[in-house]
Amino acid sequence: MPYISRTARPAVRSAAVSTVVATALAAGLLAVGSSSASAADVRVHDIQGTTRLSPLAGQQVTDVTGIVTGVRSYGSKGFWIQDPKGDGDSATSEGIFVYTGSAALTVQAGDAVRVSGTVGEYVPGGEASGNQSLTQLTKPTVTVESSGNALPAPVTVNARSVPSAYAPDGDPANGGSINALRLEPRSYALDLYESLEGMNVRVGTSRVVGATDPYSELWVTVKPHENPNRRGGTVYKSYADQNTGRLQIQQLAPVSEQPFPKANVGDALSGGAEGPLDFNQFGGYTLVARTLGKVTDKGLDREKTRRQAKGELAVATYNVENLDPTDPQTKFDALAGAVVSNLASPDILALEEIQDDNGAKNDGTVSAEATLKKFTDAIVAAGGPQYAWRSIDPQNNKDGGEPGGNIRQVFLFNPERVSFTDRGHGDATTGTGVVRSSGGRAALTLSPGRVDPANTAWADSRKPLAGEFSFRGRSVIVVANHFGSKGGDESLVSRHQPPVRSSEEKRVRQAQAVNSFVRDVRKVRKNADVVVVGDVNDFEFSATTTALEAGGALKSAVKSLPRSERYSYVYQGNTQVLDQILTSPGVGSAGKGGFSYDSVHINAEFAEQNSDHDPQVLRFRP
Repeated sequence: MPYISRTARPAVRSAAVSTVVATALAAGLLAVGSSSASAADVRVHDIQGTTRLSPLAGQQVTDVTGIVTGVRSYGSKGFWIQDPKGDGDSATSEGIFVYTGSAALTVQAGDAVRVSGTVGEYVPGGEASGNQSLTQLTKPTVTVESSGNALPAPVTVNARSVPSAYAPDGDPANGGSINALRLEPRSYALDLYESLEGMNVRVGTSRVVGATDPYSELWVTVKPHENPNRRGGTVYKSYADQNTGRLQIQQLAPVSEQPFPKANVGDALSGGAEGPLDFNQFGGYTLVARTLGKVTDKGLDREKTRRQAKGELAVATYNVENLDPTDPQTKFDALAGAVVSNLASPDILALEEIQDDNGAKNDGTVSAEATLKKFTDAIVAAGGPQYAWRSIDPQNNKDGGEPGGNIRQVFLFNPERVSFTDRGHGDATTGTGVVRSSGGRAALTLSPGRVDPANTAWADSRKPLAGEFSFRGRSVIVVANHFGSKGGDESLVSRHQPPVRSSEEKRVRQAQAVNSFVRDVRKVRKNADVVVVGDVNDFEFSATTTALEAGGALKSAVKSLPRSERYSYVYQGNTQVLDQILTSPGVGSAGKGGFSYDSVHINAEFAEQNSDHDPQVLRFRP
């Protein structure tokens, strides 16, 4: 996954909602009623309206009545109210969030209240994020009329109630936005969730499809038969199949008062959860549980791949998530143990996100010798081989990632099984080429060397690292990659449908550069063994993968697995492919027995992770 700081998650949210509303009004994003609302005729459903935007945005409303269904004393502080009567229109929500900011919280669940305030549309992440907005009341004046009232009965969200279609197509005349479209909760999952925004909702016992994360949240599915895999996840198969049953779960109680349960993918949230339905920047529609069930451990194990045979070459890729010497020894030991035990000590291991020798300290350091020594020493201590390494130091702060970290790709290789062909060690700005050797093989002019580093596709991004190896007398060229992140892409719950994937264009150009390099190799020797590995930050069905495979130069090996087993990452409850190994036609060609591929699931599905990626392993006979 790309470097995205989440330290700025909203511990405090700005109270200047009026500024957001004014900006949205100016941009034509909000509708405004023609007259001021009065106490006599405004109820919650009048504020919510039948679209995603309130018809009363920017207006003052008086004495809006409801029952308090939840109070949040941390982060975005405030409470939810719900009108227990309702208007019978499934498109209008009967609940709404009342944002109090720094003001004291003086209500509790079960209070019957009257609230006066300003109707606002708050866009988590800001307008540029493309996110939908949260309709809310701000600068409230609250009167408690009675306490101890029964809460409105929860609306149960389940496999039957959630439509199979995810979202309507956006209006082309409005930039692809769905904001102004009337909600159709019986037709589209996003419309259903929006029609319940702010209301008291419930899910029953549900399967966990996104493990508990450091921010005390997990993901469940209310559709147990929607694209499942054998380990309990929900597989993201295409842009048109977003898995409608996924829902994020948080809790109302501060974790200092009530620890949040730790769950792995495949576990069950027994007893489900009940509470207000919120919308936030980090996951969209979220059930903020007032009551939360218990996690039933289903015993998910970390996988182990088989050891390569004597005549098989094992090539692996592993994103080790910003590894540097300032990380605790326990992280080095855990990653090293995984290399030895779970990956069976591959012959060649391409690493992504190896940081420089002082990590994120931004002082010009670019060498990663200390990082690599500490890691390879830990592998030996875990019972593995004494790996040698090859890499090229980047220019300071030119390859993206964490500022000062200078992440790069690195080749580790076991010299007892494979040798590295050193040839004119390249530098950060000089690209390697391909020539015909005296023996007729395809040879790199620089090994290790970078692929087309001057190409603008690699601006502020990791440049591919190419290396030439020899295994049992056969030459193998490996290219290690870490393509540009998905940062800037809109989420699946964007107000634009389909969402804008702005980062894809850069990855496609990067893929084209790598594809061109592989074609150059094959022009010299058609059946050359070329293996392209790494964190390509994109799916096996994406335009990026299509560009890598163009002209038959490469084939994505993960496609050799059943669809339900194609994943290396879990994001917002979707198990998906980000890490890949692609092979040229010569790899495992006729007479060599083909290749075997394994996505080794040891991190992405677990609450306790050593990295957020699962490593990939390819075995073949050169």
